[in-house]
Amino acid sequence: MKALPPGSTIGILGAGQLGRMLSIAAAQLGFKCHIYSDVPGPASDVAVSTTIGPYEDLDKIAKFAAETDVVTYEFENVPVEAAAAVERVRPVRPGLKALEVAQDRFKEKSFIASLGLPLPAFAAVDSADDFAAAIETVGAPSMLKTRRLGYDGKGQARIGRADELPAAFEAVGRAPATLEAMVPFKFEVSVLLVRGLDGVSLAYDIPQNHHEGGILRTSTVPSILPPEHQKLALQIAGRLADALGYVGVMGVEMFYVGEGPQPLLLNEFAPRVHNSGHWTMDACAVGQFENHIRAVVGWPLGATGRHSDCQMTNLIGDDVAAWPELAAEAGACLHLYGKKQARPGRKMGHVNRLTARSGMGK
Repeated sequence: MKALPPGSTIGILGAGQLGRMLSIAAAQLGFKCHIYSDVPGPASDVAVSTTIGPYEDLDKIAKFAAETDVVTYEFENVPVEAAAAVERVRPVRPGLKALEVAQDRFKEKSFIASLGLPLPAFAAVDSADDFAAAIETVGAPSMLKTRRLGYDGKGQARIGRADELPAAFEAVGRAPATLEAMVPFKFEVSVLLVRGLDGVSLAYDIPQNHHEGGILRTSTVPSILPPEHQKLALQIAGRLADALGYVGVMGVEMFYVGEGPQPLLLNEFAPRVHNSGHWTMDACAVGQFENHIRAVVGWPLGATGRHSDCQMTNLIGDDVAAWPELAAEAGACLHLYGKKQARPGRKMGHVNRLTARSGMGK
């Protein structure tokens, strides 16, 4: 396929803040965005058009797709059937394979393991019949996580001892789940990789991530990840993207364990632009949102080098009330998502604090 020219329409499945920032990036390149979502969201405030309808309405999905030139998605829980209905009409990028693998935690872990990539021990827990085998494989302490729809700490229960698994299974609503070994890691990092239609991949500097209550609080570049392990992280993410035939930006989260045979363990990947990459909006000439748009329309990828150091801080819940002070803060780049109501755990915006670039990183 030839590169789409400016003026073309990009469909986005999902109306959240990622769709909003994708729409803004697309508009800056001369593209129009058409949102499809089951509920209204902040992306609709900046996109050219929006269709509201259930993801199960495949006829409506197909009509939406026909009004676009290419379609992407802003969250990994879009029903595969809906994306498949789009693909019968227009190209979907990233493809269905990445979507199908990422939205089932056990399938995701199994796929990663099949590539020989390092990750913590895991086992399926679909019913009480799986308890004994899962504990034997994974041990304790460990984390029980629902196979689907868990994010930002939701759908998870910690297990300190083997006999706590039944209670944990009840805590996640007896939903099919995955038991994952707890990793004594030093810190968390993520690779932000963008892969074009031609298979060429670029990556941003690797941020160091800090979570609170299961929600990302800050992402900082440069990280203190040693250079040789930065190269390893990029290799791991590249192999994953190639195996998926990926197109667009992917976030690959990893635990840094430290020196040893496996200094990095892959936690999970997100087939979309990623919260830990929001710093690229202000610290790079071409941020992750623009590069995702470039990839899905077949344009050349933009340079991923950073011109500044940065710490991205999520504004969660009532944090957003500090917008007057943040707007006045020197060196702070404020991004608000236009959500009407602040709730505990809800991402309302983020702030990127820029400083002069240091000698670390790329």
